[in-house]
Amino acid sequence: MKNLRSQLVFTKSQQRGIFLLVILIILFQCIYFFINFSTKEEISEDEDGVTAYFQKQIDSLKIVKAEETKGKIYPFNPNYITDFKGYSLGMSLEEIDRLLEFRRSNKWVNSAQDFQAVTLISDSLLANISPYFKFPEWVENRNSNKFNNTISSTKALNTIKQDLNLATEADLIKVKGVGEVLSARIIKYRTKLGGFVSEIQLKDIYGLNYEAKQEILQNFKVISKPEINRLDINKATVLELASVPYIDYELAREIVNYKLLHEEIVTFEELAKIKSFPSEKIDRIALYLTLE
Repeated sequence: MKNLRSQLVFTKSQQRGIFLLVILIILFQCIYFFINFSTKEEISEDEDGVTAYFQKQIDSLKIVKAEETKGKIYPFNPNYITDFKGYSLGMSLEEIDRLLEFRRSNKWVNSAQDFQAVTLISDSLLANISPYFKFPEWVENRNSNKFNNTISSTKALNTIKQDLNLATEADLIKVKGVGEVLSARIIKYRTKLGGFVSEIQLKDIYGLNYEAKQEILQNFKVISKPEINRLDINKATVLELASVPYIDYELAREIVNYKLLHEEIVTFEELAKIKSFPSEKIDRIALYLTLE
């Protein structure tokens, strides 16, 4: 027992060391409990402020995205503008609706001036998008020669245009550049169609060149149009599509298969993706179809 007590006795230097150690332990405990060592910034608990911050970031990303896509416009026919296409061009809903209503009446826009007259878009917007308008070749040729045409030799035939659907071979032979062969071919094709729906169908007359076609249009136009039931391409059957001029049974079947694969045909331009589709005749085919 005496030996045990002697072992528990500390010298003065040892006692001072133990006391100093206790002081240091207490000091470190105080530092740990009372000093905040965190370096993270506190996030504001103001929900409105946080929402405004993230909304600002989203708006910035939208602006960047808009700038990236700005100016990436490819040539297009303005007659086939969809809601999405018109919106991406900067058109208002009212302007788009005016164009769609105009097209539903089976009328066509053939120049930038026509487009503005129908949609009532501003001059600045027209200046931005009209360089990308791409009309059929015959329209572009007509527009480019609009103010350069000489007086037609058939102008004296009549100052009032006759109905192309009532014209006889004798009437057509009088037109410069249209002889017996072409006049008979025009009448035969008109009969096959059941009557011309639009003057653009003259493009399908084999051997009728641009000059002769312009001569015809100086004196004739489609007045008495045949009654046609325009088919909704997204609802029409193979047999119904096959009844449309320019579309045979095989092509009608391919169109229906394409529709089933893609669920819906949104624009007539989509049909050009079908390998056998005559894309050069899309403006005439559209006379008999709708995209309702």
